[in-house]
Amino acid sequence: MESKNNVNDYEVIYILRPNLEEADVDARATAIGEVIKNQGGEVVAIEKLGKKRLAYEINDLREGHYVVMQFRSTGVASKELERQLKLNEEVLRGLVIHLDKKALAAMAQAAQAAPPPAQAGYGQA
Repeated sequence: MESKNNVNDYEVIYILRPNLEEADVDARATAIGEVIKNQGGEVVAIEKLGKKRLAYEINDLREGHYVVMQFRSTGVASKELERQLKLNEEVLRGLVIHLDKKALAAMAQAAQAAPPPAQAGYGQA
């Protein structure tokens, strides 16, 4: 049984409405990160994946802005984040995932195996 005071690693993936401007997406991502910070958690990374086509329609929408955030917090803070995502009208869907040691090791290994980003114009004939 997980103690309420244990700090764990989590990842949340959420989809924002497609009609939001880039500045609005940034503001929503920051506000969602603040939910974790206000609960005593720490945001590790936020990655905005951009506007993508949905696998299926949600509320007659076919696209959405995808955002992935990794954070460390207690179980109570992660539950509060889930609650806030459901209440936010700009969020179409959200999923909070508890990252166990195997998932963290796999993510670290994938990050090391990823090739470095290509530098445009260097070493190309």
